[in-house]
Amino acid sequence: MEPIKLGSLFSGSGGFELGGLLAGIVPVWNSEIEPFPIRVTTKRLPSVKHYGDIVTLDGHELEPVDIITFGSPCTDMSIAGKREGLEGKQSVLFHQAIRIIKEMREDTNGRYPRYIVWENVPGAFPSNKGEDFRTVLEEICRIRDAAVSVAGSAKWQPAGCILGDGYSVAWRVLDAQYWGVPQRRKRIYLVADFDGQSAGTILFESEGLSGYSAESFRTWQSAAGRLAPGPGTAGTVCLNDQGGIRMDVTEERTNTLRAEAHHPPIIITLPESVFENHGADARYKGPLSVTPSLTARYGTGGNNQPLVLQGSDEERCRTYDVRQTSDGTRNMRNHVYESNTCRCVDRSGNVPGSNQGGIAVVELTYSASKNSHFTRAAKEVAGSLVATDYKDPPLINSKARVRRLMPAECARLQGFPDWWCSHLETGNPSEEDIRFWSGVFETHRKALGKTTKPKTRNQIIKWLKEPYRDSSEYKMWGNGVALPCVYFVLAGIVYFFRKTQK
Repeated sequence: MEPIKLGSLFSGSGGFELGGLLAGIVPVWNSEIEPFPIRVTTKRLPSVKHYGDIVTLDGHELEPVDIITFGSPCTDMSIAGKREGLEGKQSVLFHQAIRIIKEMREDTNGRYPRYIVWENVPGAFPSNKGEDFRTVLEEICRIRDAAVSVAGSAKWQPAGCILGDGYSVAWRVLDAQYWGVPQRRKRIYLVADFDGQSAGTILFESEGLSGYSAESFRTWQSAAGRLAPGPGTAGTVCLNDQGGIRMDVTEERTNTLRAEAHHPPIIITLPESVFENHGADARYKGPLSVTPSLTARYGTGGNNQPLVLQGSDEERCRTYDVRQTSDGTRNMRNHVYESNTCRCVDRSGNVPGSNQGGIAVVELTYSASKNSHFTRAAKEVAGSLVATDYKDPPLINSKARVRRLMPAECARLQGFPDWWCSHLETGNPSEEDIRFWSGVFETHRKALGKTTKPKTRNQIIKWLKEPYRDSSEYKMWGNGVALPCVYFVLAGIVYFFRKTQK
Protein backbone atom coordinates (compact mmCIF):
# COMPACT_ATOMS: atom_id res chain seq x y z
CA MET A 1 0.00 0.00 0.00
CA GLU A 2 1.32 3.43 -0.94
CA PRO A 3 2.35 5.68 1.96
CA ILE A 4 0.18 8.68 2.77
CA LYS A 5 2.22 11.81 2.10
CA LEU A 6 1.96 15.22 3.73
CA GLY A 7 3.09 18.75 2.90
CA SER A 8 3.05 21.47 5.54
CA LEU A 9 2.71 25.19 4.83
CA PHE A 10 3.63 27.64 7.63
CA SER A 11 5.46 24.75 9.26
CA GLY A 12 6.67 26.53 12.43
CA SER A 13 7.60 24.03 15.12
CA GLY A 14 6.96 21.08 12.79
CA GLY A 15 3.82 20.00 14.65
CA PHE A 16 1.92 18.77 11.61
CA GLU A 17 4.95 16.87 10.34
CA LEU A 18 5.58 15.21 13.72
CA GLY A 19 1.87 14.52 14.20
CA GLY A 20 1.86 12.94 10.76
CA LEU A 21 4.76 10.66 11.62
CA LEU A 22 2.99 9.54 14.79
CA ALA A 23 -0.14 8.76 12.76
CA GLY A 24 1.76 6.80 10.10
CA ILE A 25 2.02 9.59 7.51
CA VAL A 26 5.21 10.50 5.62
CA PRO A 27 6.00 14.25 5.74
CA VAL A 28 7.58 15.15 2.40
CA TRP A 29 8.03 18.93 2.34
CA ASN A 30 7.29 22.05 4.34
CA SER A 31 7.40 25.83 3.99
CA GLU A 32 8.54 28.38 6.58
CA ILE A 33 10.45 31.69 6.66
CA GLU A 34 11.47 32.05 10.34
CA PRO A 35 15.13 30.97 10.73
CA PHE A 36 14.86 29.43 14.20
CA PRO A 37 11.93 27.06 13.48
CA ILE A 38 13.68 26.10 10.23
CA ARG A 39 16.80 25.26 12.23
CA VAL A 40 14.69 23.09 14.54
CA THR A 41 12.84 21.19 11.80
CA THR A 42 15.92 20.67 9.63
CA LYS A 43 17.59 19.07 12.65
CA ARG A 44 14.62 17.03 13.86
CA LEU A 45 13.14 16.18 10.44
CA PRO A 46 16.16 15.98 8.11
CA SER A 47 14.35 13.96 5.44
CA VAL A 48 11.73 16.68 4.90
CA LYS A 49 12.39 19.03 1.99
CA HIS A 50 12.37 22.65 3.13
CA TYR A 51 10.93 25.45 1.00
CA GLY A 52 10.95 29.11 1.95
CA ASP A 53 8.41 31.86 1.37
CA ILE A 54 4.97 30.52 0.44
CA VAL A 55 4.53 33.44 -1.98
CA THR A 56 7.28 32.03 -4.20
CA LEU A 57 5.97 28.44 -4.28
CA ASP A 58 4.30 26.93 -7.32
CA GLY A 59 1.89 24.08 -6.65
CA HIS A 60 2.52 22.70 -10.14
CA GLU A 61 6.16 22.06 -9.22
CA LEU A 62 5.80 20.72 -5.68
CA GLU A 63 5.85 16.96 -5.13
CA PRO A 64 2.20 15.84 -4.97
CA VAL A 65 0.99 14.89 -1.51
CA ASP A 66 -2.23 13.40 -0.14
CA ILE A 67 -2.60 15.98 2.65
CA ILE A 68 -1.66 19.66 2.80
CA THR A 69 -1.78 21.27 6.24
CA PHE A 70 -1.59 24.98 6.93
CA GLY A 71 -2.00 27.03 10.06
CA SER A 72 -1.98 30.33 8.18
CA PRO A 73 -0.95 33.35 10.31
CA CYS A 74 -3.72 34.29 12.70
CA THR A 75 -2.34 37.67 13.79
CA ASP A 76 -5.00 39.72 12.04
CA MET A 77 -7.91 37.63 13.32
CA SER A 78 -6.78 37.00 16.90
CA ILE A 79 -8.46 38.93 19.70
CA ALA A 80 -4.93 39.77 20.82
CA GLY A 81 -4.21 41.54 17.52
CA LYS A 82 -5.55 44.56 15.68
CA ARG A 83 -8.38 42.54 14.11
CA GLU A 84 -7.60 43.58 10.53
CA GLY A 85 -9.21 40.39 9.34
CA LEU A 86 -8.46 37.89 6.61
CA GLU A 87 -7.09 40.60 4.34
CA GLY A 88 -4.60 41.82 6.94
CA LYS A 89 -0.91 41.77 6.11
CA GLN A 90 -0.31 38.35 7.72
CA SER A 91 -3.64 36.53 7.49
CA VAL A 92 -3.95 37.30 3.75
CA LEU A 93 -1.39 34.53 3.23
CA PHE A 94 -4.35 32.15 3.54
CA HIS A 95 -5.06 32.92 -0.13
CA GLN A 96 -1.53 31.87 -1.08
CA ALA A 97 -2.15 28.46 0.46
CA ILE A 98 -5.40 28.11 -1.48
CA ARG A 99 -3.54 29.04 -4.69
CA ILE A 100 -0.92 26.34 -4.12
CA ILE A 101 -3.58 23.69 -3.41
CA LYS A 102 -5.45 24.61 -6.59
CA GLU A 103 -2.25 24.48 -8.65
CA MET A 104 -1.35 21.02 -7.37
CA ARG A 105 -4.83 19.71 -8.10
CA GLU A 106 -4.70 21.20 -11.60
CA ASP A 107 -1.36 19.51 -12.24
CA THR A 108 -2.60 16.11 -10.98
CA ASN A 109 -6.08 16.15 -12.55
CA GLY A 110 -7.72 16.64 -9.17
CA ARG A 111 -6.05 13.70 -7.44
CA TYR A 112 -3.71 15.55 -5.03
CA PRO A 113 -4.17 16.66 -2.38
CA ARG A 114 -7.28 14.79 -1.34
CA TYR A 115 -7.32 16.30 2.15
CA ILE A 116 -6.39 19.66 3.59
CA VAL A 117 -6.26 20.68 7.26
CA TRP A 118 -6.51 24.35 8.26
CA GLU A 119 -5.79 25.41 11.84
CA ASN A 120 -6.52 28.86 13.25
CA VAL A 121 -7.74 30.84 16.24
CA PRO A 122 -11.45 31.00 17.18
CA GLY A 123 -11.18 34.73 16.50
CA ALA A 124 -11.67 33.78 12.85
CA PHE A 125 -15.38 33.20 13.58
CA PRO A 126 -16.37 36.80 14.47
CA SER A 127 -13.68 38.46 12.32
CA ASN A 128 -15.20 41.06 9.99
CA LYS A 129 -18.67 40.25 11.38
CA GLY A 130 -18.40 36.63 10.32
CA GLU A 131 -17.49 37.39 6.72
CA ASP A 132 -13.89 36.21 7.01
CA PHE A 133 -14.83 32.69 8.06
CA ARG A 134 -17.47 32.60 5.32
CA THR A 135 -14.69 33.49 2.88
CA VAL A 136 -12.50 30.70 4.27
CA LEU A 137 -15.27 28.14 3.76
CA GLU A 138 -16.17 29.44 0.33
CA GLU A 139 -12.59 29.52 -0.94
CA ILE A 140 -11.98 25.97 0.27
CA CYS A 141 -15.23 24.67 -1.24
CA ARG A 142 -14.40 26.38 -4.54
CA ILE A 143 -11.25 24.28 -4.85
CA ARG A 144 -13.68 21.47 -5.70
CA ASP A 145 -16.78 23.37 -6.83
CA ALA A 146 -16.10 26.69 -8.53
CA ALA A 147 -19.75 27.76 -8.51
CA VAL A 148 -20.48 27.17 -4.82
CA SER A 149 -21.74 29.95 -2.58
CA VAL A 150 -21.63 29.62 1.22
CA ALA A 151 -24.23 31.35 3.36
CA GLY A 152 -22.65 33.70 5.90
CA SER A 153 -23.32 34.07 9.60
CA ALA A 154 -22.62 36.83 12.10
CA LYS A 155 -22.14 34.16 14.78
CA TRP A 156 -20.59 30.92 13.59
CA GLN A 157 -21.04 27.78 15.66
CA PRO A 158 -17.87 26.13 17.03
CA ALA A 159 -18.54 23.04 14.90
CA GLY A 160 -20.16 22.46 11.54
CA CYS A 161 -20.07 20.56 8.26
CA ILE A 162 -20.73 21.21 4.57
CA LEU A 163 -21.57 18.27 2.31
CA GLY A 164 -21.09 19.04 -1.36
CA ASP A 165 -21.34 17.02 -4.54
CA GLY A 166 -18.59 14.47 -3.95
CA TYR A 167 -16.69 16.49 -1.33
CA SER A 168 -17.06 17.61 2.30
CA VAL A 169 -15.74 20.32 4.62
CA ALA A 170 -16.02 20.25 8.42
CA TRP A 171 -14.70 22.32 11.28
CA ARG A 172 -14.47 21.92 15.03
CA VAL A 173 -12.92 23.89 17.89
CA LEU A 174 -10.51 21.69 19.87
CA ASP A 175 -9.20 22.84 23.26
CA ALA A 176 -5.80 21.31 24.03
CA GLN A 177 -6.60 20.96 27.74
CA TYR A 178 -9.03 18.17 26.88
CA TRP A 179 -6.60 16.38 24.57
CA GLY A 180 -3.74 15.50 26.87
CA VAL A 181 -1.81 18.66 27.78
CA PRO A 182 -2.44 21.10 30.66
CA GLN A 183 -2.86 24.20 28.49
CA ARG A 184 -6.02 26.07 27.66
CA ARG A 185 -5.59 26.45 23.90
CA LYS A 186 -8.68 26.64 21.71
CA ARG A 187 -8.12 26.34 17.99
CA ILE A 188 -10.31 25.75 14.93
CA TYR A 189 -9.41 22.60 13.02
CA LEU A 190 -10.96 22.46 9.57
CA VAL A 191 -10.76 19.35 7.39
CA ALA A 192 -11.69 19.20 3.70
CA ASP A 193 -12.10 15.90 1.85
CA PHE A 194 -12.12 16.74 -1.86
CA ASP A 195 -12.99 13.21 -2.90
CA GLY A 196 -15.55 12.02 -0.37
CA GLN A 197 -17.86 12.71 2.56
CA SER A 198 -15.46 11.84 5.39
CA ALA A 199 -14.59 15.33 6.72
CA GLY A 200 -17.34 15.38 9.33
CA THR A 201 -16.72 11.78 10.31
CA ILE A 202 -13.02 12.52 10.86
CA LEU A 203 -13.69 15.39 13.25
CA PHE A 204 -16.83 14.14 15.00
CA GLU A 205 -16.89 10.35 14.84
CA SER A 206 -13.31 9.10 14.56
CA GLU A 207 -12.52 8.92 18.28
CA GLY A 208 -11.74 5.30 19.05
CA LEU A 209 -12.18 4.19 15.44
CA SER A 210 -8.85 5.61 14.30
CA GLY A 211 -7.01 4.10 17.23
CA TYR A 212 -7.29 7.30 19.21
CA SER A 213 -9.02 7.39 22.58
CA ALA A 214 -8.87 9.68 25.59
CA GLU A 215 -6.84 6.98 27.35
CA SER A 216 -4.20 7.08 24.64
CA PHE A 217 -3.32 10.68 25.48
CA ARG A 218 -2.36 9.95 29.07
CA THR A 219 1.25 9.56 27.99
CA TRP A 220 1.09 13.14 26.74
CA GLN A 221 -0.37 14.25 30.06
CA SER A 222 2.45 12.67 32.02
CA ALA A 223 5.12 14.01 29.68
CA ALA A 224 3.70 17.53 29.53
CA GLY A 225 2.76 17.55 33.18
CA ARG A 226 6.22 17.93 34.68
CA LEU A 227 7.80 21.27 35.33
CA ALA A 228 11.45 21.64 34.46
CA PRO A 229 13.86 21.16 36.04
CA GLY A 230 12.21 20.30 39.34
CA PRO A 231 9.71 17.61 40.31
CA GLY A 232 5.97 17.96 40.39
CA THR A 233 3.24 18.40 37.80
CA ALA A 234 2.72 21.22 35.35
CA GLY A 235 0.44 23.34 37.42
CA THR A 236 -2.38 22.54 39.73
CA VAL A 237 -3.57 26.11 40.18
CA CYS A 238 -3.67 29.07 37.78
CA LEU A 239 -4.37 32.80 38.02
CA ASN A 240 -6.54 33.92 35.07
CA ASP A 241 -6.96 37.61 34.34
CA GLN A 242 -10.54 38.81 33.99
CA GLY A 243 -9.69 42.48 33.62
CA GLY A 244 -9.21 45.20 36.20
CA ILE A 245 -8.00 43.68 39.46
CA ARG A 246 -10.14 40.56 39.23
CA MET A 247 -8.39 37.21 39.11
CA ASP A 248 -10.14 33.87 38.71
CA VAL A 249 -8.54 30.79 40.25
CA THR A 250 -8.83 27.59 38.24
CA GLU A 251 -7.43 24.11 38.77
CA GLU A 252 -5.80 21.83 36.21
CA ARG A 253 -6.16 24.42 33.42
CA THR A 254 -4.49 27.55 32.07
CA ASN A 255 -5.42 30.06 29.44
CA THR A 256 -4.32 29.61 25.84
CA LEU A 257 -0.67 30.04 24.82
CA ARG A 258 -0.64 32.87 22.32
CA ALA A 259 1.89 34.15 19.86
CA GLU A 260 0.98 37.66 20.95
CA ALA A 261 0.08 38.34 24.56
CA HIS A 262 0.55 41.16 27.02
CA HIS A 263 -0.97 39.31 29.97
CA PRO A 264 0.12 35.67 30.04
CA PRO A 265 -0.88 33.46 32.98
CA ILE A 266 1.03 32.53 36.06
CA ILE A 267 1.09 28.87 37.05
CA ILE A 268 1.47 27.47 40.54
CA THR A 269 1.66 23.80 41.40
CA LEU A 270 1.79 22.09 44.74
CA PRO A 271 4.61 21.97 45.55
CA GLU A 272 5.25 23.72 42.21
CA SER A 273 2.51 26.05 41.01
CA VAL A 274 1.91 28.41 38.12
CA PHE A 275 0.48 31.92 37.99
CA GLU A 276 -0.68 33.90 35.00
CA ASN A 277 1.40 37.09 34.86
CA HIS A 278 0.22 40.51 33.66
CA GLY A 279 3.22 42.74 33.25
CA ALA A 280 1.41 45.88 32.11
CA ASP A 281 -0.53 46.38 35.34
CA ALA A 282 0.96 43.95 37.89
CA ARG A 283 -2.07 41.65 37.87
CA TYR A 284 -1.71 37.94 38.50
CA LYS A 285 -4.11 35.02 38.23
CA GLY A 286 -3.81 31.65 39.80
CA PRO A 287 -2.65 29.35 41.07
CA LEU A 288 -3.37 27.24 37.97
CA SER A 289 -3.07 23.62 37.01
CA VAL A 290 -3.56 24.31 33.32
CA THR A 291 -1.43 27.00 31.78
CA PRO A 292 -2.77 29.83 29.67
CA SER A 293 -2.29 29.71 25.95
CA LEU A 294 1.39 30.06 25.06
CA THR A 295 2.24 33.27 23.25
CA ALA A 296 5.12 34.35 21.03
CA ARG A 297 5.91 37.23 23.39
CA TYR A 298 7.20 34.93 26.13
CA GLY A 299 10.81 35.66 26.99
CA THR A 300 10.82 39.17 25.53
CA GLY A 301 10.71 40.94 28.90
CA GLY A 302 8.04 42.92 30.69
CA ASN A 303 6.63 40.15 32.91
CA ASN A 304 4.84 38.59 29.95
CA GLN A 305 5.20 34.90 30.72
CA PRO A 306 3.82 32.66 33.48
CA LEU A 307 5.51 32.39 36.85
CA VAL A 308 6.25 29.11 38.59
CA LEU A 309 6.23 28.94 42.37
CA GLN A 310 8.47 26.28 43.85
CA GLY A 311 8.23 25.56 47.55
CA SER A 312 6.52 23.60 50.28
CA ASP A 313 2.75 23.23 50.29
CA GLU A 314 2.72 23.03 54.09
CA GLU A 315 2.14 26.78 54.37
CA ARG A 316 -0.10 27.17 51.38
CA CYS A 317 -1.43 30.68 50.75
CA ARG A 318 -4.08 31.93 48.37
CA THR A 319 -4.15 34.92 46.06
CA TYR A 320 -5.62 38.14 47.38
CA ASP A 321 -7.78 40.96 46.07
CA VAL A 322 -5.98 44.01 47.47
CA ARG A 323 -7.75 47.37 47.25
CA GLN A 324 -6.60 50.82 48.30
CA THR A 325 -8.92 52.52 50.83
CA SER A 326 -9.48 56.21 51.43
CA ASP A 327 -7.39 56.27 54.61
CA GLY A 328 -4.35 54.85 52.90
CA THR A 329 -4.78 51.28 54.14
CA ARG A 330 -5.76 48.33 51.98
CA ASN A 331 -8.64 45.95 52.36
CA MET A 332 -7.85 42.29 51.85
CA ARG A 333 -10.84 40.44 50.39
CA ASN A 334 -11.55 36.82 49.62
CA HIS A 335 -8.44 35.55 51.30
CA VAL A 336 -7.34 32.79 53.64
CA TYR A 337 -4.60 33.46 56.18
CA GLU A 338 -2.39 30.49 56.82
CA SER A 339 0.66 32.35 58.12
CA ASN A 340 1.33 35.84 59.37
CA THR A 341 4.04 36.55 56.87
CA CYS A 342 3.86 35.78 53.16
CA ARG A 343 5.83 36.75 50.13
CA CYS A 344 4.48 38.55 47.15
CA VAL A 345 5.49 38.98 43.54
CA ASP A 346 6.81 42.38 42.54
CA ARG A 347 5.79 43.68 39.13
CA SER A 348 9.24 45.17 38.56
CA GLY A 349 10.33 41.87 37.01
CA ASN A 350 13.47 41.22 39.02
CA VAL A 351 14.40 38.06 40.86
CA PRO A 352 17.21 38.05 43.42
CA GLY A 353 20.02 35.87 42.22
CA SER A 354 18.51 35.36 38.77
CA ASN A 355 20.15 36.31 35.49
CA GLN A 356 16.86 36.04 33.62
CA GLY A 357 14.96 38.77 35.41
CA GLY A 358 12.10 37.33 37.35
CA ILE A 359 10.27 38.36 40.48
CA ALA A 360 11.31 40.43 43.46
CA VAL A 361 10.02 39.44 46.87
CA VAL A 362 8.72 41.48 49.81
CA GLU A 363 7.38 40.45 53.16
CA LEU A 364 3.87 41.58 54.07
CA THR A 365 3.02 41.71 57.76
CA TYR A 366 -0.64 41.98 58.73
CA SER A 367 -2.33 43.84 61.58
CA ALA A 368 -4.57 42.07 64.05
CA SER A 369 -7.68 43.27 62.23
CA LYS A 370 -6.49 41.68 58.99
CA ASN A 371 -7.91 44.63 57.07
CA SER A 372 -4.67 46.53 56.54
CA HIS A 373 -0.96 45.90 56.36
CA PHE A 374 2.36 47.58 56.05
CA THR A 375 5.19 46.54 53.80
CA ARG A 376 8.85 46.04 54.62
CA ALA A 377 11.56 44.86 52.30
CA ALA A 378 13.03 41.42 52.67
CA LYS A 379 16.81 41.20 52.85
CA GLU A 380 17.36 39.90 49.32
CA VAL A 381 14.86 42.03 47.43
CA ALA A 382 16.00 43.16 44.00
CA GLY A 383 14.14 45.98 42.30
CA SER A 384 11.52 48.18 43.89
CA LEU A 385 7.98 47.78 45.14
CA VAL A 386 6.15 50.88 46.31
CA ALA A 387 4.01 50.28 49.40
CA THR A 388 1.44 52.84 48.24
CA ASP A 389 0.99 51.26 44.83
CA TYR A 390 -2.75 50.79 44.28
CA LYS A 391 -2.41 47.30 42.80
CA ASP A 392 -0.69 44.63 44.85
CA PRO A 393 0.55 41.31 43.47
CA PRO A 394 -0.77 38.00 44.80
CA LEU A 395 0.53 36.76 48.12
CA ILE A 396 2.48 33.57 48.14
CA ASN A 397 4.02 31.06 50.53
CA SER A 398 6.92 32.50 52.50
CA LYS A 399 9.06 29.46 51.73
CA ALA A 400 8.49 29.63 48.00
CA ARG A 401 10.85 30.52 45.18
CA VAL A 402 9.37 32.18 42.10
CA ARG A 403 10.69 31.66 38.60
CA ARG A 404 9.39 32.03 35.07
CA LEU A 405 7.92 29.29 32.91
CA MET A 406 10.84 27.70 31.09
CA PRO A 407 11.10 26.92 27.35
CA ALA A 408 11.18 23.16 27.97
CA GLU A 409 7.91 23.48 29.88
CA CYS A 410 6.38 25.32 26.93
CA ALA A 411 7.43 22.41 24.72
CA ARG A 412 5.64 20.01 27.07
CA LEU A 413 2.56 22.22 27.14
CA GLN A 414 2.39 21.82 23.35
CA GLY A 415 2.87 18.06 23.66
CA PHE A 416 6.45 18.01 22.33
CA PRO A 417 9.48 16.30 23.90
CA ASP A 418 11.88 18.42 25.96
CA TRP A 419 14.72 17.88 23.49
CA TRP A 420 12.90 19.18 20.40
CA CYS A 421 15.03 22.36 20.46
CA SER A 422 18.23 20.78 21.79
CA HIS A 423 21.60 20.45 20.04
CA LEU A 424 20.79 22.76 17.13
CA GLU A 425 24.35 23.96 16.60
CA THR A 426 26.53 23.16 13.60
CA GLY A 427 30.15 23.42 14.74
CA ASN A 428 31.81 23.37 11.32
CA PRO A 429 29.24 24.43 8.70
CA SER A 430 29.97 23.40 5.13
CA GLU A 431 29.77 25.70 2.13
CA GLU A 432 26.42 24.12 1.32
CA ASP A 433 25.20 24.92 4.86
CA ILE A 434 26.32 28.54 4.55
CA ARG A 435 24.62 28.97 1.16
CA PHE A 436 21.38 27.42 2.43
CA TRP A 437 21.22 29.57 5.55
CA SER A 438 22.21 32.71 3.71
CA GLY A 439 19.15 32.07 1.55
CA VAL A 440 16.97 31.46 4.63
CA PHE A 441 17.94 34.74 6.27
CA GLU A 442 17.61 36.68 3.02
CA THR A 443 14.16 35.19 2.36
CA HIS A 444 13.11 36.14 5.90
CA ARG A 445 14.49 39.67 5.52
CA LYS A 446 12.68 40.28 2.24
CA ALA A 447 9.41 38.70 3.39
CA LEU A 448 9.27 41.03 6.38
CA GLY A 449 10.21 44.05 4.28
CA LYS A 450 13.14 44.89 6.54
CA THR A 451 15.62 47.55 5.55
CA THR A 452 18.45 45.91 7.47
CA LYS A 453 21.50 44.70 5.60
CA PRO A 454 21.78 41.03 4.58
CA LYS A 455 23.71 38.86 7.00
CA THR A 456 27.37 38.41 6.23
CA ARG A 457 29.09 35.06 5.85
CA ASN A 458 30.71 35.42 9.28
CA GLN A 459 27.36 36.24 10.89
CA ILE A 460 25.81 33.13 9.34
CA ILE A 461 28.67 30.94 10.61
CA LYS A 462 28.45 32.45 14.10
CA TRP A 463 24.68 31.87 14.22
CA LEU A 464 25.00 28.26 13.05
CA LYS A 465 27.48 27.59 15.85
CA GLU A 466 25.05 28.96 18.43
CA PRO A 467 21.51 29.39 17.01
CA TYR A 468 19.60 28.86 20.24
CA ARG A 469 17.92 31.70 22.12
CA ASP A 470 15.22 31.32 24.79
CA SER A 471 13.19 34.09 23.17
CA SER A 472 13.21 32.26 19.82
CA GLU A 473 11.93 29.05 21.38
CA TYR A 474 9.22 30.88 23.33
CA LYS A 475 8.06 32.57 20.13
CA MET A 476 8.02 29.29 18.20
CA TRP A 477 5.85 27.57 20.80
CA GLY A 478 3.51 30.54 21.03
CA ASN A 479 2.96 30.37 17.27
CA GLY A 480 2.80 26.58 17.22
CA VAL A 481 0.18 23.85 17.37
CA ALA A 482 -0.75 21.48 20.19
CA LEU A 483 0.56 18.12 19.03
CA PRO A 484 -2.21 15.94 20.55
CA CYS A 485 -4.90 17.85 18.65
CA VAL A 486 -2.95 17.53 15.40
CA TYR A 487 -2.47 13.82 15.98
CA PHE A 488 -6.19 13.29 16.58
CA VAL A 489 -7.11 14.95 13.29
CA LEU A 490 -4.42 13.27 11.19
CA ALA A 491 -5.07 9.83 12.73
CA GLY A 492 -8.70 10.20 11.72
CA ILE A 493 -7.69 11.06 8.15
CA VAL A 494 -5.42 8.01 7.99
CA TYR A 495 -8.19 5.71 9.19
CA PHE A 496 -10.78 6.84 6.65
CA PHE A 497 -8.28 7.25 3.83
CA ARG A 498 -7.17 3.64 4.26
CA LYS A 499 -10.79 2.47 4.29
CA THR A 500 -11.39 4.02 0.87
CA GLN A 501 -8.25 2.37 -0.55
CA LYS A 502 -9.38 -1.17 0.37
